Amino acid sequence: MHGGDRIAEALVAEGVRFLFTLCGGHISPILTGAKARGLRVVDVRHEATAVFAADAVARLTGVPGVAAVTAGPGLTNTLTAVKNAQLAQSPVVLLGGAAPTMLQGRGALQDIAQLPLIAPHVKHARSVRRVRELAPAIHDAFRIARQGVPGPVFLECPLDVLYPEAAAREWFLAGAGKGGGLAARARRRYLERYVERMFASGGGRPVPRPSAVALPRPAPAAVRRAARMLGQSRHPVLLVGSQALALAADAPRIAAAVARLGIPVYLSGMGRGLLGREHPLQLRHQRRQALREADCVILAGVPSDFRLDYGGHVRTDARLIAANRSRREARMNRRPDLLVAGDAGEFLCSLSALLAGSAARPEWVAQLRSRDAEREHDIERRAVRGGERVNPLALHRAIERTAGENAVFVADGGDFVATASYVLHPRGPLSWLDPGVFGTLGVGAGFALGAKLCRPTSEVWLILGDGASGYGLVEFDTFVRHGVPVIAVVGNDGAWTQIAREQTKALGDDVATVLGPVRYDEVARGFGARGLRLESDAAIGAVLSEARAAAAAGTPVLVNAMLDRSDFREGSISM
Repeated sequence: MHGGDRIAEALVAEGVRFLFTLCGGHISPILTGAKARGLRVVDVRHEATAVFAADAVARLTGVPGVAAVTAGPGLTNTLTAVKNAQLAQSPVVLLGGAAPTMLQGRGALQDIAQLPLIAPHVKHARSVRRVRELAPAIHDAFRIARQGVPGPVFLECPLDVLYPEAAAREWFLAGAGKGGGLAARARRRYLERYVERMFASGGGRPVPRPSAVALPRPAPAAVRRAARMLGQSRHPVLLVGSQALALAADAPRIAAAVARLGIPVYLSGMGRGLLGREHPLQLRHQRRQALREADCVILAGVPSDFRLDYGGHVRTDARLIAANRSRREARMNRRPDLLVAGDAGEFLCSLSALLAGSAARPEWVAQLRSRDAEREHDIERRAVRGGERVNPLALHRAIERTAGENAVFVADGGDFVATASYVLHPRGPLSWLDPGVFGTLGVGAGFALGAKLCRPTSEVWLILGDGASGYGLVEFDTFVRHGVPVIAVVGNDGAWTQIAREQTKALGDDVATVLGPVRYDEVARGFGARGLRLESDAAIGAVLSEARAAAAAGTPVLVNAMLDRSDFREGSISM
């Protein structure tokens, strides 16, 4: 067994099914070892896509997703995706190749100081220098990635630790020279001992040792106090965020608990879809107004960051309960009246068990639902406005009607995706993927790849802005090669509209926000996928039906929707 075999066996023991990668000589043993042990090795066209795909797997399954990239530029290409995973609290394990241990710092190919570069963006970074340490390091990485506040972990695996011992000996001794002098003999002896230490006790088969992770349970006293505060309120509101779904397998239990509480709930991030498509407690519109009227607000895995105006959306005299795995995040910008340290999903289950429906406020829920209905009516009215090309609201409403009940929506873009968030209704728990707080463009191809592999029988709809689509169009080659039939819909209005709206209004200039009417459908066809062009509202139904049929037959599809400009959303600068 070489080092790549040992890594692969440890990954299998941890329940990993997919390894995302872009090949490189530094990591070849990891890839061959993974394939030999039944892992599906999915090679992509950019290292960031590999990490984004691993991130999606982590979010949808709760098992850390794994990506392997080569040294130097292979690693630097992942930084944005790794940072996105860190801020989204996704447990990703990144394996990075490195120059041979004895050649580091001596000008070897792609040799840079990788740990200082990656360390600020992960929970833990380590370089593995002995073969016997590889499997334990994998198990430690999985444990660290999931414990406490989840996040990414990086393991550097130098080339000589991964390849067979015979090859490493040959490389080292060839570099020692063949002279017969004392210095040459001493150098060869030193290198022989160095290789012996590197491979010492490394030839045996590692014992699988999957890592156990303790659930950070909230204190019962804190849950009881939260129950009292909620019971005394007349207008409570619950916000559920991604962190509440850190334990993906518990999503149905958490959904049932939220439903039993009986109070109005707004869902964000991975929380979207938690209650299904049309649950009466779920609200989608006018969240800011509801928070300003609420007398008790529960933030379940939601920080008071810019999305809540740094806590300003919650009125100052409201009782604020923050349940979070991170004390720092729970106190961010606004100190809560009650901080419940621990898993937010477990907190909701415990709270529901105490209250058992006694917190229900049907009149308050009806008031908020009435506002939601008004907003839905406004969207419906705007969706029927005809134009020269495609009305984006009409398109999203058609996708909402057309997409299957098992659909997973992946959102990657600015204006077009923000509009979609008002219209598309996730079908169930863990059926909506967006970048999260970092607002990263370019997540779409990797997220869609990971989602379709995890849920092969589900329709995966990739909702793309035309600006964002440029980051991942090349991955249609990956979709085709690996038989991953996603449905991508590109909202093509020839602009970075999210930025252009505010920039033009505030500064009177659209510089650097203008794109062309690109034939993204032809690009997809060039990679062997199906490319469809949509130019009018009248054709929406037929084109979407054709796209679904092609995907059902196993072909990836891209719909290039030529959009009319829309005034549905005002421009805004997020800060």
